[in-house]
Amino acid sequence: MGNIRNVAIVILVISFFTFVAFFGRLPALRNTPIGALHRLIWIHVPTTLRVWDQRLTQGRLSAWMMRQAHMLWNDRHPVVLIFFILLLSVSEILFLPPAWHVLSTSRKFIATSIVSLPYVCLYASAARDPGYITMENHAQVMALYPYDFTIFHPGQMCRTCNILKPARSKHCSICKRCISKLDHHCIFINNCVGYNNQNYFLLLLLTTGILTSWAANLGFSILSVAVQKEIPTWTFRGKGFTWSQYANVWAWVLQEYTRVGAVTLLCLLTTPLIFGLLGYHLYLIWAGTTTNESLKWSDWQIEMTDGYAFKRSLPSDRHKDETIEAVWTRWPVESQQVVLRTTDGHPPRGSGLIGTGEWERVWKLADVENLYDLGFWDNLADVFFPTKWFRKREGATTRETGIVGE
Repeated sequence: MGNIRNVAIVILVISFFTFVAFFGRLPALRNTPIGALHRLIWIHVPTTLRVWDQRLTQGRLSAWMMRQAHMLWNDRHPVVLIFFILLLSVSEILFLPPAWHVLSTSRKFIATSIVSLPYVCLYASAARDPGYITMENHAQVMALYPYDFTIFHPGQMCRTCNILKPARSKHCSICKRCISKLDHHCIFINNCVGYNNQNYFLLLLLTTGILTSWAANLGFSILSVAVQKEIPTWTFRGKGFTWSQYANVWAWVLQEYTRVGAVTLLCLLTTPLIFGLLGYHLYLIWAGTTTNESLKWSDWQIEMTDGYAFKRSLPSDRHKDETIEAVWTRWPVESQQVVLRTTDGHPPRGSGLIGTGEWERVWKLADVENLYDLGFWDNLADVFFPTKWFRKREGATTRETGIVGE
């Protein structure tokens, strides 16, 4: 029982800290215990260690660790990708041989598909160009999305790539490239998630979640059959057994069938993480935003709460400067507002400011339209069919920002 208990503890601890690392920095969890633990691990503990290292070694250890951390976190390398592939393949090698003989022919075919699909999606999301912006395709990328004049304004340059930033793009410090519609850089695929591969990344999450769910269900079925051979009255629900007896039975069978038991526990504990991450990205699609943009919206919420955000109308027939903005885009709507921040809490002043009418103070995100939110199904179509050209909507407006909990 000791071995399987240790395996369960290790899996649980890794799963928990993976959850904190992934979700702790999200705006919605910023003021929760998860956010506090994320700051403790990534900010306060390293700061304390640097202080003590400065006292003990004059900072030499910190300097060495910073160089290693810089290489691991700021340079593109396949270490985590290789670990992910090994985790999948080793788990399958441990699990499938003892499970294979209990599967029917049709279930073996299903199992082969379930096991294979994550590798296909992993290759597609890792090997595909996520949307690198070059001088050759810059004009094409500029025509994908219009500027919303809220979180993306025309005329801004990427100082590293020395190109105009298209709407919804961002420079990735790890890939050292500007990416179209950058969501985030994912260390598990050693690639950015952007305009060209976000669909494959979502399919990777879905197929991996299906794989772990299927393995957990099959694993518990195999273990239950093994228990029934020894205890004929046994049922998975444990009817007729006390909690203590039920736990002891599972401890025994997990100890006897360590390979199946360890992989089953791993799948049981990681499945919620995978579907949680998938659910979060589906929420972002519903809201018409990305991980990168949600952080920008969170910054805007702070400015609005402080009373430093203002908006006014943007004429639909305004003149566009072709040197910094595409005259026409594939997107069916154009921004009807411009939102600016000030440093003194007073409305923007001066000549040459874009827009017409009086400046209105904005207090909450619900009062600002999200240009990139066309509704869930069109947002989803934009992800899974990136070459789709939307029909222009005459006089149409986008939904108000669907971002909540910021």
